Amino acid sequence: MSEFPTVTQYASPDLIRAIAYEGHVPGADPRWAESGAPDQPTYSRWCRHMCGIACLRMALLARNGHAPTLFSLLDGAVKYGAYTEDPDTGAIRGLIYAPFADYVRTDHGLTAEVHRSLPVPDLLAVLDAGRLALVSVHKEIRRPGQAAPGKGGHLVLATGRTGNAIHFRNPSGDTDDTRTATLAADVFADFYAERAVSIA
Repeated sequence: MSEFPTVTQYASPDLIRAIAYEGHVPGADPRWAESGAPDQPTYSRWCRHMCGIACLRMALLARNGHAPTLFSLLDGAVKYGAYTEDPDTGAIRGLIYAPFADYVRTDHGLTAEVHRSLPVPDLLAVLDAGRLALVSVHKEIRRPGQAAPGKGGHLVLATGRTGNAIHFRNPSGDTDDTRTATLAADVFADFYAERAVSIA
């Protein structure tokens, strides 16, 4: 699946390791404007929450080579209620699957289905049907050689499978191999919350 596009949620892929493990401030990214953000404070506020939007952008690029910027896609998702902001604390909640699927169907002409329970065998069947899947995994899936700290909280784009191995793109992968990744299904399952949005 190496020909499939790779998009990261941070504008500078080479900063992801420092962001994840070395205390680098996510918004302090010299390439922030490439995300389509209107200004750096907006980029700083949202970049940690953009994994699902990066997955959508990859799906759109895979369709015909064209896609809006990350922040253009985010604006659309927000209008549909796929993200909400607490009026008191300003905390961001999302990605919320049902309104996100509505946005994908209505504004981008893709088929989208919410799967509130999608065990690994069913995920493999979705991939066998030629669909992509935004799947909820723990962000530490980028270090599969270590025990999974939990399941869910981050979205990656499952793009296919070979035998019992799942191919996926990780918007917060900290190396080329973790951004364009393949894991055995049993290892993937350790990080996987069994929730997804499939798209075609």
